[in-house]
Amino acid sequence: MKKVLSAVLAASMVASLAACGSSSTPEATTAAAGDTAASSDLTWKIGAQGPLTGGAAIYGKAVINGAQVAIDEINAAGGINGYQVEYKTADDEHDQEKAINAYNSLKDWGMQMLIGPTTSAPTIAVASEAQNDNMFLLTPSGSAVDCTAAPNAYRVCFSDPAQGAKSAEYIGTHKLATKIGIIYDSSDVYSSGIHDSFVTEAGNQGLEIVADEQFTADSKTDFSTQLQKMQSAGAELVFLPFYYTEAALVLTQANTMGYKPTFFGCDGMDGILDVENFDKSLAEGLMLLTPFAADATDEKTASFVTAYKDKFGDTPIQFAADAYDAAYIMKAALEAGNLTPNMSVSDLGTAMEEQMKSLKYDGLTGTGMTWSENGDVDKEPKAVIVKDGAYTSAD
Repeated sequence: MKKVLSAVLAASMVASLAACGSSSTPEATTAAAGDTAASSDLTWKIGAQGPLTGGAAIYGKAVINGAQVAIDEINAAGGINGYQVEYKTADDEHDQEKAINAYNSLKDWGMQMLIGPTTSAPTIAVASEAQNDNMFLLTPSGSAVDCTAAPNAYRVCFSDPAQGAKSAEYIGTHKLATKIGIIYDSSDVYSSGIHDSFVTEAGNQGLEIVADEQFTADSKTDFSTQLQKMQSAGAELVFLPFYYTEAALVLTQANTMGYKPTFFGCDGMDGILDVENFDKSLAEGLMLLTPFAADATDEKTASFVTAYKDKFGDTPIQFAADAYDAAYIMKAALEAGNLTPNMSVSDLGTAMEEQMKSLKYDGLTGTGMTWSENGDVDKEPKAVIVKDGAYTSAD
C-alpha cells in the first residue's frame, strides 16, 4: 500500500516551507541551473537513467531526450514553483547491477527525483534501492508488474498485464482477425506477463488462439519453427509481445517463408524502424499498441514533435513521449503540493506519493491520467500502424 501522509505531517511540511540540458550521448551531463526568482542557489535536481548503449539504447536515448525537451520548456517558462531544474543522466545498459550503479551515481550528484529507469528489470532493481531512500521514482516505460511494487514507484506506461489485455481488446473491438497466433519470450518477465493477460482477454473477445509458441533468451535468432506452426494453423494475426530486435528477425524470416499475416506488438516493438540493416518495407502494415503517434495533429503533439526534431534530428517514439509526460507529471505534483527543493529527499518522496493519489494529468500519452494506490496509470489505449515506412495512427 502507498504510504498515507497524515494531516499533521502535511500541515507541518507546509508550515516549514521557505517565505535540466543533457546531451543525447551516453555520458551523464548536467544542465545549467540558471538564476531563479525564488533563489539563485536552490534548484531542483532531477535524474534520468536508461540504456544509452547496447541493444536497448533506442529506448534509453528516447527517454533521456524526451525528458530533456520537457525540462528545457519548464526552465524556459520559469521552472517549478519558481526554481529552475538541473538534469543529469546515466547509462544503465539495460543491466540490473549497472542500473543500481547508475542510480547511486545520480544520488551522489544530489538527485531528488528519478525519471526512470527505462526498462523493467533495471526498474525493479532500482526501485528497491530507491525505497530505502524514499526517493520518488517515475518510470516512463518500466512495465513489469513489480516495477511499482515499492511504495515510492509509479509509472507512465501501461503495466504488462494491462498491455496484454488492452491489445486483445483492441484486436477484438476493431475486428482485426479471429484466428490468432502468439510468439513470446518465456524467459522474459515483460513478454510472458503480456502473453498471459492477452490469452485471458482473448477469450472474452471471441478470439481463437490457434498457435501459441515460445522462445527463450538462448534461442532468439531462429523463429522458423514457430512461424511454420502459425502458418499451418492459419493464424491471420500474429501477436509479438517482445522487443524490436527479435521482432525484426521474425518479420524477415516470415517474409522468406512467404507468410504475411498481420503482425501486432506492444510498446517493446517501438523502435523497429531504426534497427540497423533491417528492411523497413517488411514492417509495412505492422501494428503496435501505443498511446502516442507522432503524426497526430493536435497542438500538444505537434509542438513536441517539432521541438524534438529540432533538438535531436529525429522523430520521437512512444518512449520519448512517456518521458516528456513524466517530467510534466512531476512538475504538476510538485506544484500541487507547493513543494520546494530545500526539502529532504525522503520528505519529497512522501509528499509526492500523497499528491499522486489525486493528480489528474492530460499529456501526450493520454488524457485524464490518474494513478492507483499501486502506482499504475489508467488511460485509454491507442494503436499505430507502419505505413510508407513511418508510424501512423491506426485510429
